[in-house]
Amino acid sequence: MAELTLAVLHPGEMGAAVAACARSRGARVVWASEARSAATHARATAAGLRDLGTLGALVEASDVVLAVCPPHGALDLARAVAGHRFRGIYVDANAVSPDTARQIGVIVEAGGATFVDGGIVGPPPGAGASTRLYLSGKDAERIATAFAGSHLHTVVLDGPVGAASALKVCYAAWTKGANALVAAIRALAAREAVDRILADEWQLSQPDLLKRSEGVRPSARKAWRWIAEMEEIAAAFASAGLPDGFHRAAAQVYRRLEPYKDAASPPTLEAITRSLLLDAAPEGAADAPSENSPR
Repeated sequence: MAELTLAVLHPGEMGAAVAACARSRGARVVWASEARSAATHARATAAGLRDLGTLGALVEASDVVLAVCPPHGALDLARAVAGHRFRGIYVDANAVSPDTARQIGVIVEAGGATFVDGGIVGPPPGAGASTRLYLSGKDAERIATAFAGSHLHTVVLDGPVGAASALKVCYAAWTKGANALVAAIRALAAREAVDRILADEWQLSQPDLLKRSEGVRPSARKAWRWIAEMEEIAAAFASAGLPDGFHRAAAQVYRRLEPYKDAASPPTLEAITRSLLLDAAPEGAADAPSENSPR
């Protein structure tokens, strides 16, 4: 696979780990540092990616372009690559709805590329991690081959473009949607002063819920990425004629946690509750604890 040049847009935590998997199988993996942050530069360097500077140089040199970015930027990224008349394989591995994936396919194919739909399930791939890249569309098998034997397990779906994104949507609809619901429930319980009692009851009858509610803390720093993902999921439900309000509400939950982006440490549950309630408190209730209050 040494002859394959694969570009990663943009090497965030997930993208850099995926890039490292392709590189471990002999691919030449490149990226473009133009307008990227110092943190992104550090991740790309650690993953051993070659910097080609600009998007234009990246597109010209690459056989495959792999887009791994927050879903709200997926369409603009596709348009930018298509604007450079990329004629290789464009893989969109973002958390977008099937309709958005198909729209991206139209954009990049109009520029001359072949489109492969992708969906990543699991944490950034690495030793001990269980991560899968689902693929659908023409040339999906070729992309799967590029990662064969790496820490990223690929699954080629017997379906058209949109199938991989649909699988990702259905998976995240539960995992991230449920996290938002449990966080909102804990906030309501705190507002009504029954949070401790609810936690005790969950410990007795629903211990998994108690564990999941604690898991909201580390995920709060990623909430900014999940706003658009919940909106994409809602759009997928609506397109199928299903109620979409569940995940539009989840997007609102994550929007209220957006200020925790890049926080040095996970917020406390008390801080999360205050953010979700927008510092609301029932009439006559004691003030919510401040950041400096003992816990």
